[in-house]
Amino acid sequence: MRMRTKFGTDPAGRRSPAALPRLAATGARFAGATRGATALEFAILAPAVLGLLLAILQVGVVFVAQQVLQTATSQAARLIMTGQAQSQNMTATQFQQQVCARATALFNCSNLYVNVRTFASFGSVAMGNPVQNGKIQAGSLQFNPGGSGEIVVAQAFYQWPVILGPLGFDLANLSGNQLLLTGTAAFRNEPY
Repeated sequence: MRMRTKFGTDPAGRRSPAALPRLAATGARFAGATRGATALEFAILAPAVLGLLLAILQVGVVFVAQQVLQTATSQAARLIMTGQAQSQNMTATQFQQQVCARATALFNCSNLYVNVRTFASFGSVAMGNPVQNGKIQAGSLQFNPGGSGEIVVAQAFYQWPVILGPLGFDLANLSGNQLLLTGTAAFRNEPY
């Protein structure tokens, strides 16, 4: 009596001719099986879809934060433009607090820096970049609100923390996984 295994082979490993149709039928059932196909497709696509979703959310939050910083900078710059900052002898720290107060709860004031400079004409305006070697150099920042009729550029810089996303998505342009957000207002001071 010969012993047969499940797939039609004898103990020596030889296939019997009658086993081939059964093997073909088993292969056809396996190839045609669709149970679990959806789960497998989801497992293959889920990381890419979740990565894309996280990237979209992070970019959206960065756009909102950038707009909030720009609005806060423009509103605080009105204090300089109307001469209120000059008449109160406002310091850079006090101006920074004014920007931060208008920037809502999104920002941590310790990561906010301000740079206010005066220029002879709008054509001579040069935007300051305080970043060197991936870090903000606070020593290069100034606070000069100017006098009546002078041209002023007020900038606010914020180090926004970013999360490294899957698939290599990275918005950071500063060291420590941070993104530099900038709010800028250029104007001529009113006669006061």
